[in-house]
Amino acid sequence: MLNEHDRRTFLTTLTGLASLTSVVAAQEPQPAVNGPLDVSWFDKFKGKHKQVFDLGSFDLSLDSPLRQPVTYLSAHRQVSHLEPPDDINVLVAISHKAFAMNASDALWEKFKIGEHWNIKDPSTGKPSVRNIFLGAASNPAGATVRGLQARGVVFWQCNFALGSVAAELAQITGGKTADVRTELAAGLLPGVRLVPAHTWALGFVQERGFAYEKL
Repeated sequence: MLNEHDRRTFLTTLTGLASLTSVVAAQEPQPAVNGPLDVSWFDKFKGKHKQVFDLGSFDLSLDSPLRQPVTYLSAHRQVSHLEPPDDINVLVAISHKAFAMNASDALWEKFKIGEHWNIKDPSTGKPSVRNIFLGAASNPAGATVRGLQARGVVFWQCNFALGSVAAELAQITGGKTADVRTELAAGLLPGVRLVPAHTWALGFVQERGFAYEKL
């Protein structure tokens, strides 16, 4: 039998463990989309040369990483006279910190993405209210999202990271995480592929012959 002091200590410990469990559960990344995601598109890449550029932790407030995929494609053109997407396949892998690159102008404006991640519009010098990485599809040589997409480059977005971003933005805006999460998923740029998890997808594509480069 427990005495009164031991009983109080035991109950306090249980309460503390329950609180800790709740905190840990709240901090765990939540997926943006529940249920299975289509991953069959990974098997459609048949190029002789394949490379994935990992932007998982790239700080977009410092620079744009998109010159690297452009340089990679230019070097193949110069050395082997090969072109995407038939001979060369490129993936740009995006997780939490670089999410802004995959977001539409509407999301940038509504959720003040430029202000939140300290990304400035070069034309104004102020926090951007538009996706400054988007560019025009009419300039396929440009180091931009649309320019690279026009050359067959595919951008992906980590599903779990999108859930974390939603929780972060919901806390700032006072919205509900589930609602923000739905809006972010719907507001991804056309062509962006949602993958189950960034870390899973990096291994998955390397198993399919993609070389890996961390940016």
